[in-house]
Amino acid sequence: MTVSGLQQNRVPLCWIAGCFVLAAVLLLSLLLGPRPIAPSAIVDILLGHQHEDAALILHGRLPRTVLALLVGIALGLSGIVMQAMTRNPLADPGILGINAGAGFAVVLVVALFNLTGLVAIMSAALLGTFITSILVFLLGRLSSISAHPAHFVLAGVAINAVLGGIASAITLLNPAAFERIRFWNAGSVEILDLMPVLSAAPLFAIGMVLALLLATPLNALVLGQQTASALGVDSRRVLPLALLALTLLVGCSTALAGPIGFVGLMIPHLARWLVGQEHRLMMAFTCLLSPTLLISADILGRFLLTNGLRVSVVTAVIGAPVMIWLVRRQERRG
Repeated sequence: MTVSGLQQNRVPLCWIAGCFVLAAVLLLSLLLGPRPIAPSAIVDILLGHQHEDAALILHGRLPRTVLALLVGIALGLSGIVMQAMTRNPLADPGILGINAGAGFAVVLVVALFNLTGLVAIMSAALLGTFITSILVFLLGRLSSISAHPAHFVLAGVAINAVLGGIASAITLLNPAAFERIRFWNAGSVEILDLMPVLSAAPLFAIGMVLALLLATPLNALVLGQQTASALGVDSRRVLPLALLALTLLVGCSTALAGPIGFVGLMIPHLARWLVGQEHRLMMAFTCLLSPTLLISADILGRFLLTNGLRVSVVTAVIGAPVMIWLVRRQERRG
């Protein structure tokens, strides 16, 4: 039996396992922490009964769980879109400098204009993401219309270094701004209010729908522009939609949770290995795997240190070896 045949046969099993694991980590996220909660408390709250742990669940752990769910899906989908558009398996919002662009815009808004409200942070992150995405694609294709996939990584690394350095200099020269964005810049889903998440949910939803609608064109674009054109897919029409999807997904994620890397790098490869190259299946399965990874990292971070460990640190510890393995794998193929 061929590899594709094996992948098709295990798709139903992967779906069942993925749904079960995601449901399990969602429940564990509500129950586990410095003060564990019995599963019966969840049942009592769902039934409308009074429970002493209701406030802790609804106002402490529910917001961060919902945020991790949305951010996980957004980062996973953005990774798939970026890898397909650049035809680079190492593409990721963090590696290509998209997170750095959003972070730089947030630093400017906080340091120069002293704005720390949700609308200001969200607007700055979206604008920074959009401009940086355009810069990466323009610099990646500076030498030719059909650029080598490595050009996008080089452009992203350069943008990441420049914007990261300027943002660090601004915060060091402005201690008050540094103190205001220190927690945000660490990358965490630890949030105590559900309203910011609900306010950004429509933007998340639009970005996710756009990404899912791009699945069929991405199947052609990943084969190259000439092949895509022969199949009737015009990259000039797909690119604006892809940029809009990336702006909404990465911008909203970065605005609410700060820069979190490696999720968009790891999960697309795992989804591709499990269900094959078809982007509709990959995206659908990524919507299960990405939040599972991010929520699991958040749960693990609660117990690694006394005060907890930021989820971005946990994903980096997991993602760095994965990235090294992917680079070595690409070298062997090349």
